Amino acid sequence: MQTIVLTTAGILGTLAIILGAFGAHLFKKILPEDKLQSFEVGVRYQMYAALVLLIVGYNNDFTQTAQQWAFYGIAFGSLLFSGSIYGLSFADYWKANLRFLGPITPLGGLLMIVGWIALLVSFY
Repeated sequence: MQTIVLTTAGILGTLAIILGAFGAHLFKKILPEDKLQSFEVGVRYQMYAALVLLIVGYNNDFTQTAQQWAFYGIAFGSLLFSGSIYGLSFADYWKANLRFLGPITPLGGLLMIVGWIALLVSFY
């Protein structure tokens, strides 16, 4: 499982760098300021998740259920949280009705919170 966690961290981190670069250059030209700021929040939280998963991956053996929950909560929470923000940021540009993503964002945030609490529990 350690390899899965570290691979996930690497993928999330790589994508955060790529999306951040696009946001700073290309997307700045096509998104309004408020949507670009939301997009940047998604990138930031995705990078936070990548960094914590990198640390967790190197320092845990994932034999504890709490360690596994930490990974699942942070990884899937990040995907839902940041992914929904990316979609909502581009909805107008794509002329797509993506309002269904609105409730996904807090669900992703809740999963990240669960992951962080599980991480805390794993310390004890």
